[in-house]
Order: sequence, then structure tokens, then C-alpha cells
Amino acid sequence: MSLSRRIAARSVRMLGVTAASAALAFSASGTALACEIGDFSATAACDGAKGVITVTDKDPSHTAAEISVFLENNGADLRQVGEAVTVKGSKKGVTVSFAEEWEPGAIYRVHVRALEGKKPLNTDISPNLTTPAKACAADTSKPTGTPSSTPSSTPSGTTAPPAETATALPSPSDSASDDAAPGAPSASNAPSAAVQESNLAETGASSNTGLIVGVAAALVVVGGGAVFFGMRRRGASHR
Repeated sequence: MSLSRRIAARSVRMLGVTAASAALAFSASGTALACEIGDFSATAACDGAKGVITVTDKDPSHTAAEISVFLENNGADLRQVGEAVTVKGSKKGVTVSFAEEWEPGAIYRVHVRALEGKKPLNTDISPNLTTPAKACAADTSKPTGTPSSTPSSTPSGTTAPPAETATALPSPSDSASDDAAPGAPSASNAPSAAVQESNLAETGASSNTGLIVGVAAALVVVGGGAVFFGMRRRGASHR
């Protein structure tokens, strides 16, 4: 084999190796920039007293992906949590949150759908998300015993009497006797109208007093006249 043929064959081999290396490098870089389900993760946590489900996207290709969360029941979707959210990930990670009052031990399915790239991604994060065994603590920052804003039927500044006090209220007669001043004659000691009439009748001050006086005066006049005529008859007989 001549020198020129050897040089040509060696050059062809070198070009082949270079092309193969470039193809492998391009394939590796394309795979690294593709959106994969392994770039996504989901957790259930508490934001104060409220539950929240957080999905993190660490896709370095910044491929837009749609995230949907579903509550599971015996392997079937019971309901969707909120609405689907679109996210573009990064190498450091981009998070999206779904407000959910999750119960301890609940199971959620997180679905990822990305239609960009050579291999569209349309699958679930595996395994499904299982919430912690302890629920979010109740919010105790608000003071208890705060009066309600609903106005009560009792006017302000007055207090409705308790039921016991209402049943023990004194009768009107008891109130009248209790309110009377000490030493003052009560209504029961005052003479009644019938007693007053009987007393007046006994003392001559009843309504028949005028009639009695008239009869007495007539008797006095008649008696005086009889005495006068009797004296005149005696004088005539002595003459």
C-alpha cells in the first residue's frame, strides 16, 4: 500500500471517530435538556393552620409543563384539587402550590403534562403522594371569648332579668305595703265607706239628719202652741 493510500485511510477513520463522538455528545446534551418526570416532586405540608400541596419542577430545559392534582379513593380520582397550573422549571427548582385541607394519610395523584420537545411528557409522579399522619394544627392566635358582631335583642346598657328573678317578683299588694313609709297608715287601716256611714248614723250626721231636725222643729212649734192656748183658757176662766 502506498503512502498516500495509508494517509487517506487514516484520515477517514479519524473523521468517522469525530463524527461518532459528536453524535454521542449531541445525543447526551439533548437527553439532559429534555423534560423528564424525574425533574418533578410533590410534598404535602402546612401553611400555618391551612394545608397545602407543593409541586417542585427542576427541569433545566425550562419546558412549560401543566401540573394537575387529584385526590384518590381506592385507586380512582375522587376530585381535582383546584385548577391545573402551568410552570416552567429551572435547575434550582420552581414550585407551585395547591391549597388543600388534606386529611392525615390521604393519597393524591400528581399529573405532569408537557407537550414541548421530541418526547412529550404526559404521566404521573410516581409513587403517589401520601400526606403526613398528623393534620395541621388549629390556629390559636385569635383570642377566645370574642363577642359576636350580631346585635342582641337586649338594648345596650341594660341587663335582662334572670328567669329566677322574674318568677320571684313581689305581688302588687306586697309592693304597696313595702313601699309605704313607716308610721303612715296603710290602706287596710283606713275606714271603709260602709263603716263611715254607720258612724255617721250613730252620731246623727247621716243623710237623714235634716228630716229629723224638721220633725223636731214641728213638734216644738206644736207644743208651744198648745201651751199658749192652754194659758189663755186658764186666764179666761179666772175672770
